[in-house]
Amino acid sequence: MEGLVAHLLPHGQIEPSLVLRRYLSEIRGIYRDQEAVNKILREEGDRLVYEVYLGEVPEAEGHVAYCTTVIYPGTVGDEFHMTKGHFHARRDTAEVYLGLRGKGLLLLRREQGPYQVLEFGAGLLGYVPPFWAHRTVNIGDEPLVFFAAWPADAGHDYVTAERLGFGVFVRRLLDGYRLEEALGS
Repeated sequence: MEGLVAHLLPHGQIEPSLVLRRYLSEIRGIYRDQEAVNKILREEGDRLVYEVYLGEVPEAEGHVAYCTTVIYPGTVGDEFHMTKGHFHARRDTAEVYLGLRGKGLLLLRREQGPYQVLEFGAGLLGYVPPFWAHRTVNIGDEPLVFFAAWPADAGHDYVTAERLGFGVFVRRLLDGYRLEEALGS
């Protein structure tokens, strides 16, 4: 592979990139209120929750993968739009986030142990240490856009993250949000 330069467009897209779109029907299991999920799917159709623009880098040792993610504002029931969340398949790898636009939270969770909630958004740098699952939540009224970079051979483990959850739910209030601890966390 040769070096490359990618363009970061005003709404958070990277060109060139591979685009991954996550619709509500694909991530319905991360939300507590399945009645709200069903109502949205029935009345609005399959809502786009977020998009990931993946840089075209080999998933191989020595390379650094990167992307931008755009999480659209909105709620499912009283929970904000959020990413599916994942561990790295290679648990000993970290990830770095740079907030470009919007306001959100970074939820972190170890397989055995505590969770952590970090305020995140435009102008903030987030560090996800090795062995921590991570999920991002848009708590604002505009898209939450961030850049991320990680070892390209880290892989993704969505199954364990979905099974364990993140230990906390982020509920929308009229004037902000409230964290609600999940049972068994």
